Amino acid sequence: MAQVLCHLPKFSDPNLLVGFETSDDAAVYQINDELALIQTVDIFPPVVDDPYEYGLIAAANSISDVYAMGGLPKLAMNIFCFPEDLSKDVLHAILQGGYEKVQEADALIVGGHTIKDVEPKYGLCVSGFIHPSKIWYNNTAKPGDVLILTKALGTGILTTAARGDMLSTMEHKAMVDSMSTLNKLSAQIARTFPINACTDITGFGILGHCLEVAVGSQCTITLDSSALPLLPGTLDYARMGIIPAATYQNRTSIEDLVHLKPTLPLELSDILFDPQTSGGLLFSLPEKEGQQLLRELNASIPVAKIIGHVEAFHDWSIFVK
Repeated sequence: MAQVLCHLPKFSDPNLLVGFETSDDAAVYQINDELALIQTVDIFPPVVDDPYEYGLIAAANSISDVYAMGGLPKLAMNIFCFPEDLSKDVLHAILQGGYEKVQEADALIVGGHTIKDVEPKYGLCVSGFIHPSKIWYNNTAKPGDVLILTKALGTGILTTAARGDMLSTMEHKAMVDSMSTLNKLSAQIARTFPINACTDITGFGILGHCLEVAVGSQCTITLDSSALPLLPGTLDYARMGIIPAATYQNRTSIEDLVHLKPTLPLELSDILFDPQTSGGLLFSLPEKEGQQLLRELNASIPVAKIIGHVEAFHDWSIFVK
């Protein structure tokens, strides 16, 4: 769910459990004592050339916000902008990818809306459900928590390199596999643990989303740059300066709130600001339980790692060492 950039009046409906005030991942509306509705929407232009892969990635990205709130996706509606000259085969392949990913999430495509545009853009409006007492918020991290990231970073840099035909077959496959993987399994495993806060890592990069958690929770987050899981090739392309424009936009918008270790290499700082597409979940939970969660995640998600910890606020919202 994208952030609201204008100033709107605060709703007074007591059943609205999560709105736009906290920059959380989706809206949540309580239906009764046992059930709440999660609502989110996302859409973006192609990040890969293959239309079927694009459909998989866009759908996985859209569904992710429901998992980030702790919920289960149930219904999805296509949102599709397409040029008049787009072939029916391409259009079908995009929708097929989206349909298959929604099906994998145990949800249903129930319709959608299309408009003509000069560039293809695809995404989903997704509805999910959760018990009102089991919602994961992004502003409730606690001092003493560790932070676990479930997917490797680097998709912004790698998709930029892919546009220049620079990726190896292995690098391209790893990138697509990561972006098209649902956060379904990591959320399922984590539901049995005392998650204090959760968000998914997308367009604002790892630093931008950590900053939302830190500011909302009135805490300081310390990240260990040496612990960050990276997709194959990410560090090399970052050293070459293959950086998307949105990386610099992310840096400009939040760098005054972040303290980077002075000796941090430029390529690592660029990765920290790199916008991600369909990134992993970031869990904040007590250290003892976090170590156990990591062990259970690593049994099927080897890339998951502890990348930092939460402290009482001091000096900066984010430290990167």
